[in-house]
Amino acid sequence: MPVRDGAVLAGGAGAQGGRGRARRLLSPLLIQRRSPMARRILHPTDFSGASRAAFRKAIEMAKSSRAELLLVHVLSPIVPVAGEGYVSPKMYDEIAASTRAWAQKQLDNLLAQAKKARVRAKGFLLEGVAHEQIVRFAKSKRVDLVVMGTHGRTGLAKLFVGSVAARVVAAAPCPVLTVRGK
Repeated sequence: MPVRDGAVLAGGAGAQGGRGRARRLLSPLLIQRRSPMARRILHPTDFSGASRAAFRKAIEMAKSSRAELLLVHVLSPIVPVAGEGYVSPKMYDEIAASTRAWAQKQLDNLLAQAKKARVRAKGFLLEGVAHEQIVRFAKSKRVDLVVMGTHGRTGLAKLFVGSVAARVVAAAPCPVLTVRGK
């Protein structure tokens, strides 16, 4: 049974059946374990449409609560595709540097938008497995709220691609607001 926009999802984060209903939400979902007063908000981004929608929500929330906004992008390790042939260390380094430069440019753009909205913000590029780095960062920076996008994949797409948002929700030390991309 789909959950309608504006409906209240009752029960704690571990409520039986709550995860299935949460996946079918058509509106932003906040799973909360503590007080909503946020002084430090984390917005992990992959620069997708879903992340842009979540960024707008994060800006809105940071502005209204005068919170600091921490923007994070996680660079995944580059894995050469089998059958593509040998990738020299020099070529690998060039690809990594190019990817890092592109991500930094995107992050700088988001920081400029935050500044324009008069929100205090800092950007961070991390390396590793996305959900692990996001949760580790949230813990180390004592984040009060995570606001992140979700692509809303289901079925086989979710099985093969996985869900960074679902893994962050399961392991985060604070409330997580997921915003579904349009």
